[in-house]
Amino acid sequence: QVQLVESGGGLVQAGGSLRLSCAASGRTFSSYDMGWFRQAPGKEREFVAFIRRSGTSGGSTYYADSVKGRFTISRDNAKNTVFLQMNSLKPEDTAVYYCSATARLWASLLAAAGYDYWGQGTQVTVSS
Repeated sequence: QVQLVESGGGLVQAGGSLRLSCAASGRTFSSYDMGWFRQAPGKEREFVAFIRRSGTSGGSTYYADSVKGRFTISRDNAKNTVFLQMNSLKPEDTAVYYCSATARLWASLLAAAGYDYWGQGTQVTVSS
């Protein structure tokens, strides 16, 4: 069982930056693939980025096209924390951002259904 708690959301002007954090409970954080998703009002939850667990492809990352080059996902296994650094923010980035985790070996990391654990979400609002 993993519990996830996001923080770092807020209101920022377009072009600004925010850093989201997701603190995970448990002693096996390094064995989980971690993801970030977001959900805007009236829209479905969408994939933002993932970072792989420790192992042969440990630490590898992947991003949605809409955030590539602007967002960076990283993890600190010693602190059981995953981060999402968001730069050059746009109004269309406004959403509730969710942290997610899975220990499944063959989960689809681009889909919400591939994750078993979710945080409560943190609001990010980008003003124009």
